[in-house]
Amino acid sequence: MVTQAPGTVAAANAAAARARAVQRVAQLGDSRTGKLAANLTAFGRALRRAGVHVDSARIALAQQAVQMVGVGNKADMSAALEAVLVNCEQDRAVFRELFGVFFRDPKLAQKMLQQMLPKAEGQAEAPKERPRVREALMPPKGSQPTPQEKEIDLDAAMTASELKRLKNADFNQLTASEYHLVEHLVRAIPLPLLTVAARRTQAGDRGARVHWAHTLQSAARHGGDVMALWRLRRRRQPLPLLLLVDVSGSMERYARLLLAFLHASTQAARVRGRRLSLRRDVFAFGTDLTDLTGAFRLADTDDMLVRAGALICDFAGGTRLGDALATLRQRDARRLIGGRTLVLIASDGLDTGEPQVLERELQWLKRHTRRILWLNPLLRFDGYAPLARGAAVLHRAADGMLAVHNITHLQELAAAISALLKK
Repeated sequence: MVTQAPGTVAAANAAAARARAVQRVAQLGDSRTGKLAANLTAFGRALRRAGVHVDSARIALAQQAVQMVGVGNKADMSAALEAVLVNCEQDRAVFRELFGVFFRDPKLAQKMLQQMLPKAEGQAEAPKERPRVREALMPPKGSQPTPQEKEIDLDAAMTASELKRLKNADFNQLTASEYHLVEHLVRAIPLPLLTVAARRTQAGDRGARVHWAHTLQSAARHGGDVMALWRLRRRRQPLPLLLLVDVSGSMERYARLLLAFLHASTQAARVRGRRLSLRRDVFAFGTDLTDLTGAFRLADTDDMLVRAGALICDFAGGTRLGDALATLRQRDARRLIGGRTLVLIASDGLDTGEPQVLERELQWLKRHTRRILWLNPLLRFDGYAPLARGAAVLHRAADGMLAVHNITHLQELAAAISALLKK
């Protein structure tokens, strides 16, 4: 009969207990003690700092997904979290890199059992981390900087070279802090549009007909003497605008910036020094059409974005521009003013609807408007060609295609629109 030393028996029992605990954690997570929930919440905050849209509902889904697949296999856990936390293709690489750094130890079950996650043990040499990932992993500052330190930081961050880099940086490649900075910079970009002759007339010094009413009123102020013959001339008014902004998943990083830019730059127009209100109808489209005209009437851009976020129910989904235009034709065709409306469609053209429907609706829109201009962020790629089915249809119907993927191109947008309208 073979006997074991008391120490050996105790070690074996402890090992068996650890194995059972690992299995229990893999089945239930660590929800009884709250460590797994805290770890996933911290990971969700890191994703949000990296610019990935993560809310409390997605965190709850992530906890359920981990409890279903367990934590025994790192690849399974990563796939489960990616399925519920990421809804944009451009965010997948950021998620995978951040997951690899955040949960660096390959023995994930043991690390969860020892309650040592999340930890980045030392400053391991992560090769070529994305700026969004680096910023998300930076620890939050515990103390507020002094006014002198804050002034120095702002001075260093807003150097000429930094501003030049931000002006030419693609919106999709910005870190979270840079994205917020650029969002405020785009609000200061003007968008002066061409003016057209209105139906109403006013008194002026030039014109084919005499404005007798104004001439006689002027003579009455001078004792009955006619000092000048005032003429009738047509008023000038800015072109009416129809703005269609794609809020699908592939446009998620551009939609908010474009909405902020279009709201701030089209609030009013100046004609001969006079500030005139601009007629603008704004719609967001994804899998459905959302009217944002009421939100655009708000004077503050931040308030507009909050209202728009509450109205849009299909944000970061698919794109069906043809169905959205059909809804516009059936419900809001009266907003197109006599063939004078300028249409700006901000989209990457990755439409998932039927090309025949899209072509039919675009032809209808083209017959009832002045020009259709396509604002395409995919022009950031050299040699870009609209090869996708929806992009090809939109390219044939549009009168011009303009780039809107950085601040420099937004600043050049007014001149490009004016050049296209004069053709």
